[in-house]
Amino acid sequence: MKPIVEILEDKCNLSYSCVRVCPVNAIEVKANRDYARIIPDRCIGCGSCTSVCPENAIVYRDSTPQTKELLKAKEKKIAIVAPSISGEFHDITDYRKFVQMIKQLGFDYVNEVSFGADIIALKYAELFKNFKGKYYITSACPVVVSHIEKFQPEIIDNLAPLVSPMVATAKIVRKLYGDDIKVVYIGPCIDSKDEANLFDGDGRIDSVLTFHELRKLFDEFKIKESKLEFAEFDAPIGYKGSLFPIVNGLLQAADINEDLLTGNVISAEGKMNMLNATRQFTKDIDTIKKHFNLYYCEGCLMGPGTTSGGEKFIRRTRVTNYANKRLKNFDKKKWEKEVEKYWNLDYTRTFKSDNQRIEMPSEERINEILKAIGKEGKNPDLGCNACGYNTCRDFAIAVAKGLAKVDMCLTFSLRNRHDYIKALKSTNEKLAQTQQALQESEKIAQKEKQSAKEASETIGRMLQKLPSGVVIINQDLKIVHSNNSFIEMLGEEAKSIDEVIPGLIGADLKTLLPFNIYNMFSHVFSTGESILNRDIHIENNLFNLSVFTIRKNKIVGAVFRDMYSPEVRKEEVIKRVTEVIDKNLSMVQKIGFLLGEGASETEQMLNSIMELYKMSKKEK
Repeated sequence: MKPIVEILEDKCNLSYSCVRVCPVNAIEVKANRDYARIIPDRCIGCGSCTSVCPENAIVYRDSTPQTKELLKAKEKKIAIVAPSISGEFHDITDYRKFVQMIKQLGFDYVNEVSFGADIIALKYAELFKNFKGKYYITSACPVVVSHIEKFQPEIIDNLAPLVSPMVATAKIVRKLYGDDIKVVYIGPCIDSKDEANLFDGDGRIDSVLTFHELRKLFDEFKIKESKLEFAEFDAPIGYKGSLFPIVNGLLQAADINEDLLTGNVISAEGKMNMLNATRQFTKDIDTIKKHFNLYYCEGCLMGPGTTSGGEKFIRRTRVTNYANKRLKNFDKKKWEKEVEKYWNLDYTRTFKSDNQRIEMPSEERINEILKAIGKEGKNPDLGCNACGYNTCRDFAIAVAKGLAKVDMCLTFSLRNRHDYIKALKSTNEKLAQTQQALQESEKIAQKEKQSAKEASETIGRMLQKLPSGVVIINQDLKIVHSNNSFIEMLGEEAKSIDEVIPGLIGADLKTLLPFNIYNMFSHVFSTGESILNRDIHIENNLFNLSVFTIRKNKIVGAVFRDMYSPEVRKEEVIKRVTEVIDKNLSMVQKIGFLLGEGASETEQMLNSIMELYKMSKKEK
C-alpha cells in the first residue's frame, strides 16, 4: 500500500517548508538529492506538510478510486459521517440535503459518527470514574496514538484502551445492518486511512474519504444540492457527540467534569500543545495528576482533510449552532434506549510499540557540525528557522542523524558563496596586477607575445567549439582554462560564477566537482599517470572522463564527454568496431606469416629432393 503521505519528486523545489512543520523529523533531505523524502516508518500522518508546500508537491493517499469500486458492490453500502461536516460544508444550506447528496453517490444508508462519539464519551466517563491510580491519555485522535507508539512508547500503557468514534460507529452499523456490508468513513483526518487498516471483524472500515475527496466525488458525479430533496440521517441519531470536533466536545458529551478546581481532565489541542503535553505527561504526571484529552489538530474542525483556508472559530460556531438546532426537539429517551442496545459491544483496543527514535549523536559530533556551520562558541539554542529546525542545535542533531545536510543552513550557504565569490574576485585582481607587471616585458618581445596570443586565442576558440567539456588545472587544482561545454555540464551555479569570472579562471576545482572526480585530478598530479576513458556520473548524467598530464606536476588537462549525446554514442560504436577489426587483422597477419614461413620451408625441401633425383638419373 502507498504511504499515507508522499512528496512528488518532480515538483519539489526544496523550500524546506515541509521540514519546518514536521513534528517528528520524518522528512529527510540527503546530500546530492534535489528533493525531500518522507520516511514512511517515522510519519505519524498528521498532514501538516500537505498544506504548506508552495509547489503543492505533497499529497496524501487518494481513496476515491477505492471508494468508487466499493460503490459498485452488491452489498449494502453504509456511509458513516464525522460530525465536523457542519463546520466544513457551510455551502450546503441544509444538512438533510447533504445526506441526500451522499446517498446519490450510491450509499444505501448514511449514519452519524456522533452516536459512536456518544458511546465512547460514556466509556471514558466510566473509565475515569473507576480511577485506580492510573492516568490516561485519550485515544480518539489517531495522530496522538501514532506519535506515542513511535516516539514515546514508554507511555503507551497510558493510552486509554478505547477505539475511536469512527471504529465504534463501524461496530454499531455492522450490528445494525449485518456483517455483509461495505462501510466508508467520511471525515477530516487523513491518518484515519491508516487507522482503519488496523481493524477487522465488526470494526472493519472498507474505505476512508476526506471531506476534500468527498467534494471531488460530488463534482465528478455532478451532484448538486439544488436538484435534490431532503433526507434524514439514519438511526441511531447522535446526541452531544455532535460536539466531538471541538477539543473538549467528547468530555461534554458525557458530562465529564472539566472544572479547574475539581475536575481531573486537562484538554489540549494543536501541534505544539500536544507535543508539550505528552512530554510533560511522561516526565511529571505524578505532579500533574490529571487525565489528558489530546488532539493534534486544533480540533477535528481543522483536520488536513478539510478545505484549506477555513477559519477555526467560524467552523466552531457552525458546529455548536448545528448541535443546538438538532437538540431542540431531541428525543433523549429514544437515544438512551439506543445507547443501551449497543452498549455491550467490544469497544476496547490495544496498542503496539513501534519505536522510531534515532539514537542521539555524541556531543563531539554535534559540536563538529556546529563548527562547520559557523555556530561554534555561539548560543546553539537560537536559530533563524530557515532550515526547518527550531534551533541550530536541533539542526546539527538532524544532520548527525542523517536527516538533513549542512547546506540547508542559510547563513552557512550564504557565507560560503560570498567567501567563494570574494576569493575569486581577489584572485582575478591578482591576475590583473600580474598582467600589468608583464606589460613592461611586452615592449621587449611584442612580436613573440602577439604570436603567442594569437595562438592562444586560436586554441581557445577551438576548445570553445568542442562539444566535449575541457578544463585545464594548475598544481593548486585551480582552473587555468575551461570551455563553455564544461561550464554547461556543471549547471546553473557555475554559469552564475562564469558571469563574474569568465571561464571560471582561478576557481577551486574541489568546490565545483564531487570528491571522487576531484580526487582523480589529485591522483594524476601525484603519480603522473593518466586516467583514460573512465565512465563517471555527475547527478543524473553519464560522462566519459580522461585526465592527463600536460606539464608534469604543474599542469593537468581533462576532457569530459557526454555519453548520452548522439555524436559520442556514434564515435564509441566506431571506435569499438575499429578495435575489433584491428585485432582480427593482426591475427590474420600472424596466421599468414606462419603459413608463409611454413610454405617457404616446404618449397626448399621439395627443390632439394628434385635436385638429388636429377643427379641420380644422370649418373645412371
